[in-house]
Amino acid sequence: MGFPKAVFKVSEVQNCPLYIYGDLFGVTGITISMNSEEANTFVNTTIIYSPTGKEKCKILSGDLTKVIIQYERADKIPICMISCSGCTGSLRLEHTKELALIQNEKEEDYANELVSMLHLLSDFAFFKNIDEQNLEQVVQFFRLNKLEKGDIVIRKGDPSCNFYIIVTGSVNVINDGGMTITTLNKGEVFGEMSLICNDSVGATIQVREHSAILHIDRKNFQKILAQYPAIQLYFTRLMAKRLTKSNIIRTEDFSSGMIGNLAEIPAEALFQTLNMNNKTGILTINELVNGTARFSFRQGSLIKAKYNNHEGESAFYEILKEQDGRFRFTPGIPSEDFEIPEIGYFMKLLMEGMRRLDDARERKTN
Repeated sequence: MGFPKAVFKVSEVQNCPLYIYGDLFGVTGITISMNSEEANTFVNTTIIYSPTGKEKCKILSGDLTKVIIQYERADKIPICMISCSGCTGSLRLEHTKELALIQNEKEEDYANELVSMLHLLSDFAFFKNIDEQNLEQVVQFFRLNKLEKGDIVIRKGDPSCNFYIIVTGSVNVINDGGMTITTLNKGEVFGEMSLICNDSVGATIQVREHSAILHIDRKNFQKILAQYPAIQLYFTRLMAKRLTKSNIIRTEDFSSGMIGNLAEIPAEALFQTLNMNNKTGILTINELVNGTARFSFRQGSLIKAKYNNHEGESAFYEILKEQDGRFRFTPGIPSEDFEIPEIGYFMKLLMEGMRRLDDARERKTN
């Protein structure tokens, strides 16, 4: 027989970095008093429901543990409100008898739904590395979330907390500019790199359509990883495959050139990027107030510049004033441009251009 249980619901939130209104927390435990001065306490705090698979907060777990110790058994906790000790934010949670019914229903639904999925999950690449007799036991470590289109599962820069498997639906991998890098579909996984490398999340994952996604926390992920060497090999192959795909994408990007808008990437940043990456090619900027601008680079050095009757240095200084216009960088230059001397040391040009911009802005304000 398991420990008695109680459920708390978030009723108030103030700048909490992890949880939102309505999140449910289940606590299990019983306090066994050995004598009047000491007690052995068996308490385990777990998140029963979390829309995006958030990590367990140690501060809140400690607060809920104290409540069980106070009342000796989780099922003896009366109707009450508690506040967390707080970190950068704070929570208030409520406990009612009705919430216990919600917990039991959710646990039963989770168990039934996961068991019914075993046949489906056994075909997924990840679960094929687990022998059939242990599959059901491993699946019980996972939690199932159902998410709607547009929901954010994880954000780039977040702490690494969970490993995810897409059961149904699909998600988009989003870069810093809000553009989709790739799409992950049924049976595919994400979140493993940050857990394995103990690093923050590397990309934002957004739900593309109504989806069901399994997730498992770091602790249990590491247990499974240690217990099944075949899964370690699976992740090694997966990372190699993704690295190859990433290199192919970079090669395709290089061969097809770069396109964009000065409103998103300022001219100074665009030129500096081409210089620092030793690019060779022609940068064309159109839809400008004074027509089209054209600049040639050789191994990152600026060798030609023309814009609005300006050439050389003056054309470069003029383009820095522009704040809108579409650009395209096309790799490669004509053979006759191989020996053309550079217009000037690039960083010196850039610093002079930025100084002129500052002077112009100062004159406008005076």
